[in-house]
Amino acid sequence: MLSEWFQARGWKPFKFQREVWKAIAAGESGLLHATTGAGKTYAVWLGALLAFAVPPKAAKPKKSVTPDSPERASKRKTAPPLTVLWITPMRALAADTLRALQQPLEALAPDWSAGARSGDTASAERAAQNARLPTVLVTTPESLSVLLSRADASEVLGSVKMVVVDEWHELLGNKRGVQVQLALARLKRWNPALIVWGMSATLGNLDEAMRTLLGSGAAQGTMVQGEVPKKLVIDSLLPGRAERFPWGGHLGLTMLPQVIEEIASSKTTLVFTNTRSQSEIWYQAMLEAKPEWAGLIALHHGSLDRAVREWVEAGLKSGELRAVVCTSSLDLGVDFLPVERVLQIGSPKGVARLLQRAGRSGHAPGRPSRITLVPTHSIEMVEGAAARDAIAAGHIEARSTPEQPLDVLVQHLVTVALGGGFMPDDLYDEVRSTAAYAQLSRESWDWCLAFVRQGGPSLAAYPDYQRAVPDAEGVWRVPDARLARRHRMNIGTIVSDASMTVQFVGGAKLGSVEESFAARMKPGDCFLFGGRMLELVRIHEMTAWVRRASGKRPAVPRWNGGRMPLSTTLADAVVQQLALAGEGKYDSPELQCVRPLLEIQQQWSALPTPQTLLAEVLKTREGSHLFLYPFAGRHVHLGLANLIAWRVAQQAPRTFSIAVNDYGFELLSATDVDWPALLPQVLAPVDEATLLHEVLESLNAGELAQRRFREIARVSGLIFQGYPGEKRSNKQLQASSSLFWEVFRKYDPQNRLLLQAEQELLAQELEIGRLRVSLARLNTQQLVVQTLARPTPFAFPLMIERFREKLTNESVADRIARMVEQLEKAAGGAVPVGGVEGVRSTLAFGSERRPARVKGSGIGNDSGGESADGQGARKRPRRERKPSRPLPPL
Repeated sequence: MLSEWFQARGWKPFKFQREVWKAIAAGESGLLHATTGAGKTYAVWLGALLAFAVPPKAAKPKKSVTPDSPERASKRKTAPPLTVLWITPMRALAADTLRALQQPLEALAPDWSAGARSGDTASAERAAQNARLPTVLVTTPESLSVLLSRADASEVLGSVKMVVVDEWHELLGNKRGVQVQLALARLKRWNPALIVWGMSATLGNLDEAMRTLLGSGAAQGTMVQGEVPKKLVIDSLLPGRAERFPWGGHLGLTMLPQVIEEIASSKTTLVFTNTRSQSEIWYQAMLEAKPEWAGLIALHHGSLDRAVREWVEAGLKSGELRAVVCTSSLDLGVDFLPVERVLQIGSPKGVARLLQRAGRSGHAPGRPSRITLVPTHSIEMVEGAAARDAIAAGHIEARSTPEQPLDVLVQHLVTVALGGGFMPDDLYDEVRSTAAYAQLSRESWDWCLAFVRQGGPSLAAYPDYQRAVPDAEGVWRVPDARLARRHRMNIGTIVSDASMTVQFVGGAKLGSVEESFAARMKPGDCFLFGGRMLELVRIHEMTAWVRRASGKRPAVPRWNGGRMPLSTTLADAVVQQLALAGEGKYDSPELQCVRPLLEIQQQWSALPTPQTLLAEVLKTREGSHLFLYPFAGRHVHLGLANLIAWRVAQQAPRTFSIAVNDYGFELLSATDVDWPALLPQVLAPVDEATLLHEVLESLNAGELAQRRFREIARVSGLIFQGYPGEKRSNKQLQASSSLFWEVFRKYDPQNRLLLQAEQELLAQELEIGRLRVSLARLNTQQLVVQTLARPTPFAFPLMIERFREKLTNESVADRIARMVEQLEKAAGGAVPVGGVEGVRSTLAFGSERRPARVKGSGIGNDSGGESADGQGARKRPRRERKPSRPLPPL
């Protein structure tokens, strides 16, 4: 029957699909790694049907039934119990995956039922599933944890024979992946023969990824790599002229005419941006440039209302939309067959992300995938050539699981206590079978038990924190029904800033913006959202009521979490390209285009190479500048800049200004610094303990760790985020977390959640592991110190960052244009620039006061992305915006 099903569609099974079917039939678990659109879903799904479904010849003939017919209800009752769990990282993927899984059921497993369960599942469907789960259930990590919290969890989930984790690379490196690991360990307790398969298209550390998925105590799994010939085209949309002195986002919307031309030449195009703000700006600009495209182009990002997103996805599937401007909300495996082209605005920041987005086009075996990079910065053109070479060499970023996040474990303990209860020793062994908690000590385990039992020593007097206690038989359970409801409502590890609903007065919901953005607005202010220009009418009960507006200059909402650092893999590939340019090898179109910039950089200073570390020293009226180019990503550069400044300041009190981007950083001191003599000293390697101490001393780590603690407090259940429909402001949540922070620091200083906050700050925000590796690498490189007469093309974008904070009646664009004109004259032999006035954020060191956290434009604005408004340095449009064309009615 399987061969007939393939023949009916004109398909032929690939070798890797047969390998997966054979492994599943033998009861083996494993990881399938294959290119996007190669047929991974059917490789695993058909293997499950072959292994567990009743042969079609033994099944009763399938009747045509309507959704409400008695036959359908009867089928639900007679269908086999839950057999396959299919875990997807995104709710948007659940419905699409379910449709794909349903296609072969009629022919291969007519008695099976299928369903999806996520935050988008209707209440009626959820109620039906509570009575009886389908044979195959597509769900998310959060919804699976909710199922584990059912009192009859062992009964309803004990029948599961196979779990499939789709897009494993998306979950592997974060707490949601840890949540999946804990859930799999629980399912294996009920069925030791459980088969587990992961699927991915973009992983660099395959063996580690499979070990993490299967658990530390599992037998060696089966690795299957689907080598299906697939043409991948990666090119760049190059500007007519590359600026020799660029700054972050300087190209911006100047590339719009070329982008529109590319969209017009294809049937359907996805235009990816790295931030939601950027997507809003580009969508509006495209509508203004091509008003006749209203209704043919659309916008898609995670803050838009679900109805809007579903309308866009349906339009993509049907081929009715010419283009969609989107963010990572469309990164993953939704099958949009009509998409022919993908455009990436700005740097993709990583090789894996580039591959993932490229795979959205040509999403079928044998169809070519094409992605075109649209630079917003001249140096990003080098990234295009670098990414292409990295992919050709098979260099993809690795991902590793977080180690022992106790907030996730605390949440899981309460979940399991609800799901039938647990015995501590048995659960300890179960938890340690996961990769994330393989090294969990007894002390940490006992602390977690005490924390869920009474909140630790500082919260023992409060009943709300007595969430799980042992009964007379020693089984730990949740004793309070109210606490049980609260826990189920707040299961999950996704934490975001409080958002405010955006809704038309008397009309439909549009989506949500961050509360911090809406709080700065007053009635009558206008902003751009969902491709519409809106006027704020009032804010009431965490809802921003709006109406359509026109003829006013709008603000663009800002959302946190959109900034991504350049990956190590892509950064290393960029340095390789610069080394080729240094040898005079400008073989790619991208390097040819950016050649004038690189030649000036080489004439005035030098080009970085894998063997050299470039440092540039410049003296101006402002003081002594140091420009250092480790090419380690913005997060590492932030920590490294603070560390170097702190080490220099140990010799004498100094004040430094700091600017960072993905390629390097700048330190500016008002007093002279002998950088050539000091650099070898301050870059010297130290032991791990000393490095941690110095990094924490060089930052206001307490404030940064407190911000990280807010997320930990929510995940661990210290903060109740509210019942569905209940509106809690960000100020309320922050106040609650701050109270816990102060109580723990005063009365429970060894609280392990405080320690976790510091560890996550170092590991995630400052990337201390990458910082340590970067320092070690810097000490293997030859230090090349160049004394400058004027800013180089690499130094210029770092200097420009100060202008975004300067209060002046002169436009930023005019000031930058004046500087560029002076530098261009210098490049032609004119008098060098003596310095540029500006205001920078400062970092002061010395005995007179403690270090302050660095603020300002330099940190958080990287040269590889859009500027503050996505239109180069210009803060507002020079002309009035036309009213945007509305989307179809909601």
